[in-house]
Amino acid sequence: MSEKVPGPASYFPAIEKRYGRPIPEWQQLIRSSPLTKHMELVGWLKTEHGLGHGHANALVAHTLAEDAGR
Repeated sequence: MSEKVPGPASYFPAIEKRYGRPIPEWQQLIRSSPLTKHMELVGWLKTEHGLGHGHANALVAHTLAEDAGR
């Protein structure tokens, strides 16, 4: 039995399957965007890339948290 991944990363397998891009590619898109605020990035992923709210929110939350820890 595999361990359950907690938090936003728990959405990653579904995101990759549904939208056909690996997570690092999504993170690169987020990091290269001129937008910096969480909800601006979520809205951008939804309108420009067709992601659902939960998936966009998970990607942005995880990416921004990862970047804050650098």
